[in-house]
Amino acid sequence: DMNLVDKVNTEIKEAMKSRDEVRLRTFRNVKASFLLLQSSGNEVADDDYLKAIQKMAKQLRDSADIFEKEGRADLVKKEREELAIIETLLPQQLGESEITAKVQEIIASSGASGMKDLGKVMPQAMKAMAGVADGKMISEIVKKLLA
Repeated sequence: DMNLVDKVNTEIKEAMKSRDEVRLRTFRNVKASFLLLQSSGNEVADDDYLKAIQKMAKQLRDSADIFEKEGRADLVKKEREELAIIETLLPQQLGESEITAKVQEIIASSGASGMKDLGKVMPQAMKAMAGVADGKMISEIVKKLLA
């Protein structure tokens, strides 16, 4: 099992061979964020690399949404292409039904009932599904189930 750094380096070599500009640009951006982490002087764990990738994915998602509102289809396409590539590095994301099931478990085990318990359920849900589910979706589902 390759770690993320090796995987990204391998992807860069492959993208260069196949002259895939989008993949090359995307993985070079990922590598740049990794190098930034390494230059911090702290010990960098796999988890930190994963967080860096998640942060990039979130930024791409957010900017794609903004460009969409502005009607910039060309830029939306660019961001979404990079996002699709970056998502291949992330753990398989949970779907709505899986998130709902997990949130129901958390609500049941925490004895939460109603919106007043949002502050109790939300952090648990975010922690339980960190990296495998979209925070916005978790939030929507928690609110829906507590309402």
